[in-house]
Amino acid sequence: QVQLIESGGGLVQAGGSLRLSCAASGGTFSSYVMGWFRQAPGKEREFVADISWSGSTTNYADSVKGRFTISRDNAKNTVYLQMNGLNPEDTAVYYCKAGYSMVQVRRQELGSWGQGTPVTVSS
Repeated sequence: QVQLIESGGGLVQAGGSLRLSCAASGGTFSSYVMGWFRQAPGKEREFVADISWSGSTTNYADSVKGRFTISRDNAKNTVYLQMNGLNPEDTAVYYCKAGYSMVQVRRQELGSWGQGTPVTVSS
């Protein structure tokens, strides 16, 4: 069972940037599709982005496309989420997700979750 630990969240002004990291341990990182989800206060957790085993394929929610970039470093067992052009609607707890396929990553009841890192964007 893979363990995931997110970091890099914090408070940022609108228009600013943050880079989230998710370090994995306890599994073969390169065999996992990785994803990021977020949950805003009072809302359901939603998909943000995912990335294939090699990093050659990425997908994004429409709300973050063109502003966020997901990447991975298999040598460091880490996946990243670079967030640019942040706005208050991006305020949420961001969760890292691991699965054996993109289908598994997208289904919230499957795969492995991190504990989350909070991001607050002030206007």
